[in-house]
Amino acid sequence: MNGDEQLLRGRVYGADHEDPGPVPGQRYVELMGGPLDGLLFDITGWTQDEIDAGVALQTELGQFGAGGRATYDPRPGDSRRFEWTGDIP
Repeated sequence: MNGDEQLLRGRVYGADHEDPGPVPGQRYVELMGGPLDGLLFDITGWTQDEIDAGVALQTELGQFGAGGRATYDPRPGDSRRFEWTGDIP
């Protein structure tokens, strides 16, 4: 794990840089693998269908650079984690 990856651990995807940590009472999943590995992603209020569909999150760190997205799907049998499935433009 490099220095940039260590800085991202425990941070919430899309959170304010001044207050990047999780907020009590919110529901998070951990992003596993790929460019957003270790970040938390807020799924508060999501339906099970929305969770099952996974997400495509904007990131400059992926294969396609600025404007690209990293895709994550729920890890089978582990409702607390989403696994990286690839990068898309």
